[in-house]
Amino acid sequence: MNEIFDPEQPDYIHRLAVGVEYMGGRYSGWQAQASGTPTVQTTLETALGQVADHPVRLYCAGRTDAGVHATAQVVHFDTAAQRSPYGWILGTNTHLPKDISVQWVKPMDHNFHARFMARARRYRYVIYNHTIPSAVLREGMTWEKRPLAVERMQAAANLLVGEHDFSAFRAAACQAHSPIKTVYHCRVVRQGRMVVIDVRANAFLHHMVRNFAGVLMTIGCGDAPVQWAADVLSGRSRREGGVTARPDGLYFVGAEYDNAFRLPQPAVGPAFLGEHLW
Repeated sequence: MNEIFDPEQPDYIHRLAVGVEYMGGRYSGWQAQASGTPTVQTTLETALGQVADHPVRLYCAGRTDAGVHATAQVVHFDTAAQRSPYGWILGTNTHLPKDISVQWVKPMDHNFHARFMARARRYRYVIYNHTIPSAVLREGMTWEKRPLAVERMQAAANLLVGEHDFSAFRAAACQAHSPIKTVYHCRVVRQGRMVVIDVRANAFLHHMVRNFAGVLMTIGCGDAPVQWAADVLSGRSRREGGVTARPDGLYFVGAEYDNAFRLPQPAVGPAFLGEHLW
């Protein structure tokens, strides 16, 4: 490795933003683990480090849990290496497994930060709603065999929109300083056998979207009234919030930044849903 690289010396470094997509089934989430278990961060850092010829440290727009996927994760890192964007993309993807892919690379000013500059984040939760499970994309969707009433789910989802204390939808291990977040939209739509929950917010708590999905699926199945979503929210107790939905169907599909950064704006995924879901 190149020993000249020093991240404390700004004159030597360049900041790059990177768009990444991945299937999270084989990984213990985004964040590097002290145990050394495979994570998306460590896998991607290793591949980028091989192209840079020095170790790199990544910062992401939104950390994802074990088993959760991303179609538009945004990360940044600093490097002393001079490569073209295409060189970074081609070289890094050569060193990555098939379930992680760099989609774009863009040079940035040093004031850009993938996490702190993100103004909003967006997730989609995809449910395969049919009596028989699908063999295709089995690891990319959550299976629910009971019929889901999308109208009831949407009515409940509307109760979650706005600025609220989302303690009832927060995992015990959540490290966020405050449970108060602003949900800009929470939409539910059926597309054939799939039901998609689309949530956009300024930020998310640990397991927040999966807990949304658990409540909405319970209501959609008819096991709880629409009002239950508001009752869970106002109760501010995770014990009253029902089951956390599986990670299989959850995708990080967008991070939003000021237009001045001119970051690429890929179509909202996952791609198998098509580009005109909303």
